[in-house]
Amino acid sequence: MEALVFGASGMVGELILEHLAAGRNKAIGISRRMERQEDWLVADLAQPDTLQLPKVDVVFSAAPTWLFAKSAHKILRSEPKRIVVISSTNVFTKIDSRDEAERTSILELIDAEKRIIDQAKAQGVEWTILRPTLLYREGRDHNITQIARIIRRLGFAPLYGAAAGLRQPVHAEDYAIGAIAAAESSKAANRSYCTTGAETIPYYEMVGRIFDGLSRRRRLLHLPPSIWKSAFAVAKPLFPDVTPVMGERMLKDMAFDSSAAISDFGWSARKFAPSF
Repeated sequence: MEALVFGASGMVGELILEHLAAGRNKAIGISRRMERQEDWLVADLAQPDTLQLPKVDVVFSAAPTWLFAKSAHKILRSEPKRIVVISSTNVFTKIDSRDEAERTSILELIDAEKRIIDQAKAQGVEWTILRPTLLYREGRDHNITQIARIIRRLGFAPLYGAAAGLRQPVHAEDYAIGAIAAAESSKAANRSYCTTGAETIPYYEMVGRIFDGLSRRRRLLHLPPSIWKSAFAVAKPLFPDVTPVMGERMLKDMAFDSSAAISDFGWSARKFAPSF
């Protein structure tokens, strides 16, 4: 396989490159800055007209989907047989968010997926869209690692009510391996998949395992919603990336069926046991 990997300096793209190289495939990483001297291109997806790309078999996108969509018409001129795009199950779980900014970003994501598919069809290029659930890589992601930071800082984890909403965390390395398998599968052509972790666990258990990964005793503080919101208002300056709706989502099930991915390209993921 000869491949281009957009977002190659990110937590998934970096691992796609590593696993392609381990399989003796020729892969070129692409990002906005030079990461290494060999097999790397500097390019900006925000400026499609500046892209000068070699012809390859497969294009992987681990870059923001809306940004890849902006340059898809130019990328497809490299005449790949397949494009594999990593999107998100957020298109299902956050479309009804009370946070207006979140709703807007999800609508943009849905539109970006559609534009990528439409342009691939127009160019006669096969496409595969993968939607992970709670993608993580210790020290690199904005979900599991953020919770770990809160635990380190507070010594406990404040939870919204029962915090029993279901989660299926999936590790970035499993995702990289799965993306390559999808690219090699004829069954995965022109299909989108939910790709989940091996376990479906309640939110509070997911947080408990982060304590385990930090080698700390579990200290979970279940707060009534009214008290959680008051505490959040006080703590907001310390955790600017946390929004009020994040608490409410601890009650919401965000679990999906990955059986189609298992059947079509052998999707497999590890159990959730993070290690920091």
